[in-house]
Amino acid sequence: MQGTRVRALVWEDPTCRRATRPFCQPGGWQLSRERKQPTFFVVVLTDIDSDRHYCSCLTFYEAEINLQGTKKDEIEGEVEVSGLIQPAEVFAPKSLVLVSRLDYPEIFRACLGLIYTVYVDSLNVSLESLIANLCACLVPATGGSQKLFSLGAGDRQLIQTPLHDSLPVTGTSAALLFQQLGIQNVLSLFCAVLTENKVLFHSASFQRLSDACRALESLIFPLKYSYPYIPILPAQLLEVLSSPTPFIIGVHSVFKTDVHELAARS
Repeated sequence: MQGTRVRALVWEDPTCRRATRPFCQPGGWQLSRERKQPTFFVVVLTDIDSDRHYCSCLTFYEAEINLQGTKKDEIEGEVEVSGLIQPAEVFAPKSLVLVSRLDYPEIFRACLGLIYTVYVDSLNVSLESLIANLCACLVPATGGSQKLFSLGAGDRQLIQTPLHDSLPVTGTSAALLFQQLGIQNVLSLFCAVLTENKVLFHSASFQRLSDACRALESLIFPLKYSYPYIPILPAQLLEVLSSPTPFIIGVHSVFKTDVHELAARS
């Protein structure tokens, strides 16, 4: 049976590896006074050859003992007694990132979730073996075939390949776009894309941004969108919004004010 191997994407240039870091925490790396629930979203990166790489990010928070005192612009809530800042427990974000040329978000969500569980619960399973089993998995050729595989922690993962390479796989994202925006708004967005206008989504959920951009792009099939496509734009790259070219971009709602200022310039 023909297949393609899911393998780690290795960049020779270390600057490319650093370029993925802002996308792991699009809102910036910030400490928290509370342990937040893990979040999952998919970032799409396009390389110089116009090939897409799908970065599945699972972010969680771990306790850190702040012995030196944290600056107020990073976190609040330190207790000051007799002019001394007492040690405080804060939570720092950490991200598990899986980069692949294959677009299988649900499979990668399950795999990263398993790796996270093994790490947090200190299970008697080697993290290296989990990652090795993932990279060694053979993906069936396109045609609707299925394949079961395991990362080696008593799990069962199922790969379902699409019937055709050319058909976009949207899952529930297209249906959610119509439910959340309504038919008229989606039609307006559809026309905006076809007439080469800028389309900017904003949401408090990174995953909703990713799903909305995916759904909108799929609606123009069999046409292919050739302009900048950035479902989740990090805070450090907001200047991209002042570009004169059309685009499909998603931005977190916390940057809504900055977005309006940049839009006024362009």
